Amino acid sequence: MLLIYFLYARIPAMQFEVFTLLPEVFPSYLDTSILKKARERGLIQVNVHNIRDYTHDKHHTTDDTPYGGGGGMVMKPEPVFEAIETVLGIASPPSTPEPDSTPIILLTPQGRVFNQSIAKELSQHKRIVLLCGRYEGIDERIRENLVTDQISIGDYVLTGGEIPALILIDAVSRLLPNVLGDPTGAEDDSHAMGLLEYPHYTRPPEFRGNKVPDVLLSGDHKKIDKWRREQALLRTLHKRPEMLETAELTKEDKKFLAGLKQDENK
Repeated sequence: MLLIYFLYARIPAMQFEVFTLLPEVFPSYLDTSILKKARERGLIQVNVHNIRDYTHDKHHTTDDTPYGGGGGMVMKPEPVFEAIETVLGIASPPSTPEPDSTPIILLTPQGRVFNQSIAKELSQHKRIVLLCGRYEGIDERIRENLVTDQISIGDYVLTGGEIPALILIDAVSRLLPNVLGDPTGAEDDSHAMGLLEYPHYTRPPEFRGNKVPDVLLSGDHKKIDKWRREQALLRTLHKRPEMLETAELTKEDKKFLAGLKQDENK
């Protein structure tokens, strides 16, 4: 046990700095399952900062009406700048980050759409800042002069950036060493290999007349690997065919797909 702890202790924790107006959203999810274990083992560290703590009026004001009129409220720049600059220990973050600097990410529908490739990109950093917007939006000066990246989790609108922040923390954490119990688990996930994941089965071998495919009970790992790859290709072809345009396909993969298309055209 001491040796295991020593090995984990040598791996620097990935730090997530989350800035939000609703810090109470985060504990219930972060204290559950894989993320909880990763935090307990020192593999990730999630620091949630309440932006209201960086206001200086008795009402802890973080929003105001928009110039020019219109509905809704806008997050003020002062507390956001002060919160992030204080935590990071910087006077003025650069608009274009250096390769090894901490990305300051605004969760916004206007950002680049999050995917597995971006998760891998972010997993290479030692520290990530996640800024959760609220209300009608943020003062544009935050976007222009503080934020270094903008990420969206899809083409729809949420009431705030807290859920997107949790999604990023979850997706990035899974890619870090020793976070998953299975060292190859993240590699087999849907999208991780450029394809949708193959079907999974467990005991019992037959349930309500539905049997587990014989190949999975054969013990022949070469045949099992071949079956799983073909099933992943089949699922991707039927459910997300556009993914095949960028997936890394072998000659065997292409031959299998060509055979499927020929069968469909008969």
